[in-house]
Amino acid sequence: MKKKYKLNEIDCANCAMKLEEAVKAVDGVTSAKVNYMMQKLTFEAEEGQIEQVEKAVLAVCRKLEPDMEVTPA
Repeated sequence: MKKKYKLNEIDCANCAMKLEEAVKAVDGVTSAKVNYMMQKLTFEAEEGQIEQVEKAVLAVCRKLEPDMEVTPA
């Protein structure tokens, strides 16, 4: 299952790259992409794990970019 989020006020392309790598490292994430120009995060996880994975991904986003607002796209 694919989830998409808007990343409001992500600081820089380097931050986007670090965020993408961190999301890819979350258990259960099968793929992840952060588009800095569009300020979007897209990730995929198995259907049965999506809620748990989604919580972990959002926690990673808050940890790496505490000033960034993450909203469903």
